[in-house]
Amino acid sequence: MLNLNSFAKLGIYIYIFIYLIFPKLAITQNTKVDIRKNLENALNSRNLKLIKDNFNEEESFKIQEKFSNIIKDFPNSKWQIKKSSKKNPNKKIFDIKVFGEKIVNNEIYLLESNFKYSFSILNDKIINGKIKDLLTTIRNDKNEIDIIFSIPDKVLTGTKYDIDIILKKPLNDVIIAGGIISHQDDSYLKQDIIIEPLVSGGIFKTTRASSKPTTQVWTGIIAHPKGIISFTKSIEIVEKI
Repeated sequence: MLNLNSFAKLGIYIYIFIYLIFPKLAITQNTKVDIRKNLENALNSRNLKLIKDNFNEEESFKIQEKFSNIIKDFPNSKWQIKKSSKKNPNKKIFDIKVFGEKIVNNEIYLLESNFKYSFSILNDKIINGKIKDLLTTIRNDKNEIDIIFSIPDKVLTGTKYDIDIILKKPLNDVIIAGGIISHQDDSYLKQDIIIEPLVSGGIFKTTRASSKPTTQVWTGIIAHPKGIISFTKSIEIVEKI
């Protein structure tokens, strides 16, 4: 049986891996070549040599370890990288999707992660690489649960904001359970999510953004008679929008 908190923490592993690997991979590529294709091919071919060649020994070991965890759980995972339609003369943006599946106890678990990667170019090098708007889900419900993630991508420092994970179909007498937790600094894998009955048809939470710009990560679980959904969402906290 899949441990619920382990289920949620896999999404955090994916989040950490993305943040560690993308800026370095991008910086090593000349912008006159197809950066998008190089990144996509390196990740899909499991090119660990590229990681070793561009990181010191300690960082390289950490990244390979986390990448191995992803591949172990979803060995057929694939990466799709597209150029964003958003146009900004000072910024370039990739739309990135990671997807895969695995079978546990005859049940299929589906991974899907979507995010944007923005960067600038200086002297034919990529600088200021940043992950934005990340949402990762892992689920075994065959997408039968109609769920809405109403979570902002960006909020102002010090302001209140709502986190709503809504099950659209009326629950009637169906009992669901779930929980959500915020991660900061090095606490990504040190906290367990408390799972409690949800009587309101989802998770509804009001919280306050930090007083300083940062990236906040929320991860949670919803357990339903039709299956389990784990989610990880990043929120950019900024001084102005």
